[in-house]
Amino acid sequence: MVDTKRITLYASTDSPYPHRVRLALEEAKATYDIIWIDLSNKPDWYEKKVNPAGGKVPYLVYGGPKLGPDEAPPAESFKTGESLVILEFLNDILPNARLLPTDPTLRAHARLFYITMDAEFVPVFKAFVFGAATPEDFLSALEKLQALLPPAGFIAGEWSIADAAFSPFLVRLMLLLKGNIGLFGNGVGAATLKILDSARFARLGRYIEDNVARPSMAKTWEEVSSSK
Repeated sequence: MVDTKRITLYASTDSPYPHRVRLALEEAKATYDIIWIDLSNKPDWYEKKVNPAGGKVPYLVYGGPKLGPDEAPPAESFKTGESLVILEFLNDILPNARLLPTDPTLRAHARLFYITMDAEFVPVFKAFVFGAATPEDFLSALEKLQALLPPAGFIAGEWSIADAAFSPFLVRLMLLLKGNIGLFGNGVGAATLKILDSARFARLGRYIEDNVARPSMAKTWEEVSSSK
């Protein structure tokens, strides 16, 4: 049995990366502390005292006492950034939560999905939002990930950290398109949303609905949407 220490997560509502970690923590029903970081007005203490590697989020501290916003984590605690590293770490320290499948082939599929996603999809997602990629370039990248989904359910059958990695980008995508928020030009959001609602992306649509219906998403995404 793993003796779980205190978990402290530094996060921001604006970014999908800490959202990944919160989903996993909620799915695991873990107890954790959260310290919010405003990325548009990042406090000086965060990079100086907590995460010297550029002051990025998420950042996780494992062990030590309850921390205040401007307190440095103790030297003996484990500290790491990078959302995918944190997701795998949570799977290791919270084995009863089964954040990855026990079947090795399904585990491999889950890992392949989120590695492929970060390498091939995320750069195109960012380029599309900032007007540097065409809608079809973006939709083609999204279609490749849709092809990796099983006919029903989640990426590896049961919910896993692969879904935690993917779904924060999808819910933000829908929010951006519906509000035409981005640098992709007038009317592009509505036109892209229409394509996503078509038969071409029917499987992805069901996948999004399945993720939005989970309590972990309701808890972590409602507060983000309502803060906009």
